[in-house]
Formats: sequence, C-alpha cells, structure tokens
Amino acid sequence: MVEAVQDAGVVVTGAGGGIGAALARRFAAEGARVVVNDLDAGRARAVADEVGGIAVPGDASAIVADARDALGGTVDVYCANAGLGSGGTEAAPEDVWASAWDVNVMAHVRAAHALVPGWLERGRGRFVSTVSAAGLLTMIGAAPYSVTKHGAYAFAEWLSLTYRHRGIKVHAICPQGVRTDMLTAAGSAGELVLAPTAIEPEAVADALFKGIAEDRFLILPHPEVAAYYQARAAEPDRWLTNMNHLQQKWEATS
Repeated sequence: MVEAVQDAGVVVTGAGGGIGAALARRFAAEGARVVVNDLDAGRARAVADEVGGIAVPGDASAIVADARDALGGTVDVYCANAGLGSGGTEAAPEDVWASAWDVNVMAHVRAAHALVPGWLERGRGRFVSTVSAAGLLTMIGAAPYSVTKHGAYAFAEWLSLTYRHRGIKVHAICPQGVRTDMLTAAGSAGELVLAPTAIEPEAVADALFKGIAEDRFLILPHPEVAAYYQARAAEPDRWLTNMNHLQQKWEATS
C-alpha cells in the first residue's frame, strides 16, 4: 500500500475506460476515496459502482467544485487524465485544433487554477497529468495531439518547478502505446508505431504508483522512452531524420 494515497480524496477524469478506469481501480484498491469523471455518465457510474467511488460525470474542465463537494470538501489528488487523440496535419480544421487544446491542455490549467490555492493553504496536494510519450517526442500523423501533449507536459513541468517547495507534488505520465480505444482510433499510424509495444492500462497505473512511492515527476511506463528523449535532446537532427524515415514508411503503407 502507498501511504500517500490512503483515505485521500482522488479525482480521475476520463475514467470511464482505459487508463482512467485503471487509475480509479488502483487508487480505490490502495484505500483512496475516488471520484470517477467521464463525459459518458453511464460509463462513469459503472466504474464508480465497481470501485465503490462516486460518479461525477461531465466536462473535465468544470467538475472540480462538484468533485470537491462529493469528497466532503477536499481534493487531495487530481488526475488530469481525459484527453483527445486528435490526428491530422497542420491542415486539420480549426475546431479540431481548438478541441485538442481545450481538452489536452486547458482542462489541466483550469483544474490547477481551482485546486492550487487550497493546496498552498494546506501545504500539500498532488496533480497527476496523463500526458503521453508524444509530449516528450512526437507522433506521426497527429499534429494536434503531438503539439497539445507537448503543452500538457510543459504545464505539468511548470507546476512542479513552481510549487514543489510548497508541498505540491506533480507527476507526468508519458506512456507510448496503451491498449485502449485511443490506440484503436490512431489507425495505421498507431499500428505501425505504438501497437508492437503496447501495454495494458493497468501497467500504466502500476508505473504511476511506483513513481508516487519514489516521489518522481516523470513516469515512464515504457522505460525505453528515456533513451529516445535523450537522443532527441542530444542529436535533434539525427532524431528528426530517423522519425522522418518512420513517416516515409507509414506513407508507403497507408
């Protein structure tokens, strides 16, 4: 058991399935009181019933107040997990870009805006951001997703460096492929890049709890991502050339 989450009030957004549901189950198993959020009210209630939690369906950008009330007035851990896997190039419609930005970045900003003042008063709080390896690297065929996941990672990083001395813990989860509906929706690009090493959502939850126990910011359910990230920073042109080869391979098969 991870002592830091026992009896904690936890909110998990986008928890009707996939990574979010796995996080909700794991937090509940560790003794936390869990609010399950999802746009799909039926799926939220199903997971909440399963884990003995409380369903608070709706837009993840606007549920902090209701979730706080459901937990008796205090949110100890907030998992900003809801996300959009928006594909496309620079030519993707403006509304696709806007939706990706709103869900993948601004929902995190709005949640932090609502939570941080109370956490600073109490001297503690925990913000968990489900980012993606795309936020450290990139993803072929998915400009809106890649760009906004970079934004989500940057915001989590900023929260951590700004408030860690005041008791706020931040974790950024950056998996590659995970066997969820989002991977299926990624189509042929996902099949080429992500599917071969895809893991189950429960493995992501395991990685997060190991990171919480070790008090680590960056959570890598696929450890090899660390080497890719280092290569990208050390030799960006070589890394971009290799990624372009992958792009060409995808174009030739799609």
